[in-house]
Amino acid sequence: MSSFDLKIHPHRRFNPLTREWVLVSPHRTRRPWQGQVEAAASERLQQYDPHCYLCPGNSRAGGVHNPNYDGTFVFENDFAALKPDGAAGELREKELILAISERGRCRVVCFSPRHDLTLARMKVADIERVVEIWTSEFVSLSSQPNIQSVQIFENRGAIMGCSNPHPHGQIWANETIPDQLAKELISSGEYKREHKSGLLEDYLALELEKQERIVAANEQFVALVPFWAIWPFETMIISRRRVPCLTEFNAAEKKGLADILSQVTIRYDNLFNTSFPYTMGFHQVEPTRGNAAGFHFHAHFYPPLLRSATVKKFMVGFEMLAMPQRDITPEAAAETLKKLPGVHYLGAN
Repeated sequence: MSSFDLKIHPHRRFNPLTREWVLVSPHRTRRPWQGQVEAAASERLQQYDPHCYLCPGNSRAGGVHNPNYDGTFVFENDFAALKPDGAAGELREKELILAISERGRCRVVCFSPRHDLTLARMKVADIERVVEIWTSEFVSLSSQPNIQSVQIFENRGAIMGCSNPHPHGQIWANETIPDQLAKELISSGEYKREHKSGLLEDYLALELEKQERIVAANEQFVALVPFWAIWPFETMIISRRRVPCLTEFNAAEKKGLADILSQVTIRYDNLFNTSFPYTMGFHQVEPTRGNAAGFHFHAHFYPPLLRSATVKKFMVGFEMLAMPQRDITPEAAAETLKKLPGVHYLGAN
């Protein structure tokens, strides 16, 4: 029997943040592909769209008009998933039928007045302004009574559920801690108590030593394909300094965050010469919370594209019934992304 090799043999990988496993089947990359192929989306968008409800000066639902903003713009989501004034209550029957009310707030952040830009095509200085808005919104929402979690995220591309191509993200503030963040908080806290150090701090040190899954880096942040990645070209951005949230970053670190976001999203677009779809979001916790010990600010990128701009990965079959599975190893994905140029394939915007 041949010796175990991560590059060719099926195996499971453990995610210490969520304490879940992913099945990796690298030998399957040799099989012929006969899956779904679709036409690539058009890249040609105008700088201003008179019909876009996010462009400056245009009307939104209910007749609200956007100001003629020239930078970033934040507003309460017109179709919010959470509301601050919902009725409180619960339904409970034998612990088998359980529903509990959830209140909160939902905001939209327009990154730029230009309809045709994405983070990948914005200047780093303009992304810095977005980072400042994310920071101020995190402070504002975290300080509100009963808010326990502030999730900043972006859905990029129609196949990720984004209904408008105008560059924007969302912020949802919950009165409870959502499941994924709760898992990471528990794991980080227990690791800190057992090892007297930070989980992601130690993990980042390992990755920097091995250099097998690093995609891009600057003095403040490292972008890598995590060892336990599920999506084909999934990446994680980790701050070199362990802090729990955006508010703890100094000016250099905020600029560094803008830069690493630019580096990652440009490489994504250059991978298949398309405006690359993804879901991206920050996991962070307000530093005065009792569960902040050991927690390390980081961002997750979950992109669905697999082999080209027209081939997507779906969670189906075994993955829906048993556990996530991937064919391309995280090491191969990182090597592919790392080799891509740091200049956008479309050139200057």
